[in-house]
Amino acid sequence: MAGSADVFAIGVGQVPVGEHWELSIRDLAVEAGRRALADAGLARVGAVYVGNMLAPTVNGQQHLGALVASWLGQRQAEAVTVEAACGSGGAALRQGYLSIRSGAHEAVLVLGVEKMTDCVNGTTTAALAMAADAEYEAGLGLSFVAINALLMRRYMYEFGVPRQAFARFAVLAHANALGNPMAMFRKEVSVAEYMRAPFVADPIGLLDSSPMADGAAAVVLASGELARSLGRGQVRVAGSAVATDYLALHDRLDPLDLVAVRVSTARALGQAGLSITDVSFFEPHDAFTVMAVLCLEACGFAGRGEACALAARGHFDRGGALPICTMGGLKARGHPVGATGVYQAVEAVLQLRQEAGACQVQGAKVGLIQNVGGSGATAITHVLVRE
Repeated sequence: MAGSADVFAIGVGQVPVGEHWELSIRDLAVEAGRRALADAGLARVGAVYVGNMLAPTVNGQQHLGALVASWLGQRQAEAVTVEAACGSGGAALRQGYLSIRSGAHEAVLVLGVEKMTDCVNGTTTAALAMAADAEYEAGLGLSFVAINALLMRRYMYEFGVPRQAFARFAVLAHANALGNPMAMFRKEVSVAEYMRAPFVADPIGLLDSSPMADGAAAVVLASGELARSLGRGQVRVAGSAVATDYLALHDRLDPLDLVAVRVSTARALGQAGLSITDVSFFEPHDAFTVMAVLCLEACGFAGRGEACALAARGHFDRGGALPICTMGGLKARGHPVGATGVYQAVEAVLQLRQEAGACQVQGAKVGLIQNVGGSGATAITHVLVRE
């Protein structure tokens, strides 16, 4: 993209993650979008990209792009919904990035929204399973918890890692969420509590798992020229990449090697002219503790089978060599699936602006955020830098 426009994140907005019984999916999206536009100091944008996975099946609502744009006062703007399973928010961010880079728009709103809690009888669990292989996984009764349980069991066997070793990732996420007013679970947990928690799908326990939740987050992206004219050129999106892999675990040569994560990370860092040693903090897709481990190893932040040992030594703590899940991650902030990738972007912008409050990573200059769809079939990685 030689000669194309730089992309800056000039405004962010989010609503607390939780169970919002009194709010509709429209309400959540509009509130986050309004906050982002106000933060950017813009009334209008050229396009609205809405990341969402479940609205058609869980909320009975399609055509979210036009719905959200119109209720945000953006009628006549380009507006579409972007779906990539749990990576939908990151995929929407990618589309916004491309539209600015190409010169198609000077400013766009990227919004992720999900309303997961207004269901009964396993509707949401069944809807989530639609991101797996319908014929060979979901159709045979595998939920996403079960799929990740298979990964965790294989990892424990392959590398001789005891289940307790994964506890550190849950403990860390909850500790980091204490300072995040938007987090669903602002409560510390201990290794003992982790071990006592009931199993969801052995070996995955309740504290290995991110919660279902409602939420919405938004980011305004702008060209460098517009960002500088507004005095908001602090945070640049320096790299953006997507890679894919087989949908079903059994089709992959090695299910513990997240190829899409590895490839998208290398591509995004390459675009930014950076390496993993330049990263100040990392927001992995820790939907389950084992997924945090696999992402860290696929990115190259830990050798294969070594992530748990590094975690035990404090390597990934906020004051460690590579802080992760700095505002709670999916585990403690919560995982409203289609919004998660945009929450990661909002949190990275706050870190790089030095506006993360009690969650601040001191001296943060480069943030790597990663949103994964399915069990690793889609990986969307972005690099954000402080100018």
